[in-house]
Amino acid sequence: MKKFIAEFKAFALRGNVMDMAIGVLIGGAFSGIVTSLTDNFITPILKFATGAEHYSLEQVAGFASTFASAVVNFLITALILFCLLKAMNRLMTIGQKKEEEKPAAPTTKKCPYCQTEIDIAATRCPHCTSYIEPEHAHHEA
Repeated sequence: MKKFIAEFKAFALRGNVMDMAIGVLIGGAFSGIVTSLTDNFITPILKFATGAEHYSLEQVAGFASTFASAVVNFLITALILFCLLKAMNRLMTIGQKKEEEKPAAPTTKKCPYCQTEIDIAATRCPHCTSYIEPEHAHHEA
């Protein structure tokens, strides 16, 4: 059962799944803005332009207020999702052990005579043609 829970946690908290979930939630919140725009601006403008309806100043203010409320709801939802995702990312990095990388084995060394970088396995310097003595073969600068 622990393995199942660990696998589900890895699946659910993987970047693709979280991005998709946040996209669905943001899309739902954005649909509120689109609906409000249609109901409170486009439809009243069309009704007014065709002469089907006349609006008072209070009604126009109500339309604007409703639309502004939808925008604020969207921004609050987006902010909460951003903070939630940021906190989850922080928790994921805390849970992971940071493995320190071992320094790579050197692949070059300096010629003890001319100080040119040469291959670590070289026994003769290609620059000054000096033979590298065995005690200098393992010497690094």
